Order: sequence, then C-alpha cells, then structure tokens
Amino acid sequence: MPSRFPQARADAFADRLDLGLDTGVCCARLSFVCMAMDGGDPAEIRRELRRMSPDLWMDGLAEPALAAVRAAHTRGDPDAQAALEELERRGGRSTVAQGIVRHLAEKLRRQVRAELRVEGMAREQLRRSPPEWN
Repeated sequence: MPSRFPQARADAFADRLDLGLDTGVCCARLSFVCMAMDGGDPAEIRRELRRMSPDLWMDGLAEPALAAVRAAHTRGDPDAQAALEELERRGGRSTVAQGIVRHLAEKLRRQVRAELRVEGMAREQLRRSPPEWN
C-alpha cells in the first residue's frame, strides 16, 4: 500500500524529532545509508533507505522512534499524528521510518567527519612532538 505521507514531509518531520545515535541503532547497518549518501546518487540513497529501514526498525529503532513521535505529538507538532498513523500502519517500511533513518545517517556522517578531523589534528600534533614523547 502506498504511503500517505510524502517523503519530503517525512524527512522534515524526522529532523524535528529528538532522536540521536544513542537510541541503540546499529551503526554498521546505518553506515550503508551513509555510504550511499557519500556517493550522492539519489536513487542509491533511496534504495539503501528502503533496504535498511525495515531492518533497523526491527532491530530496535521502533521503540525510541515511536516514543519520539509521541513526544512530538505532545509538543503539538502538526505532522505527529499523521506520522504516528503511518508508522503504526507501515512500520519500518513507512516513509516516516525512512526519514528517521536518513536523519540518523546524517548524524552519523557528521559525527564520523568530526572524529576524523580531530584524529587528523592529533596526528599532526604527534608528528611535531619529539619522538620520546610518543
């Protein structure tokens, strides 16, 4: 059954949720979405989102995601009720779940980039230090 919640709306809604990488989501599975995003091919990104969202949903994303959507509803988010209905109807195959996975993948990408920058700066500092300090 097709979604009643357009992907652009689902993506915008997911960005308003209070969900982080500390939800227990499998970062290894999420990295497949990140790699597609890094590649920049919209068709490949959609393919990975459709492929990985149901698995991530079943592996533990469902509970924190539903809690975040319910919290958004309590805050009065205008899309929360429709998003909740979509998640209850289609679960990990919903556009809302895909929006949430995309949002988490973006967070993972930013975190990895930041860690790589810090590591790069640390390596540069180590090169400058005397060998007996290493």
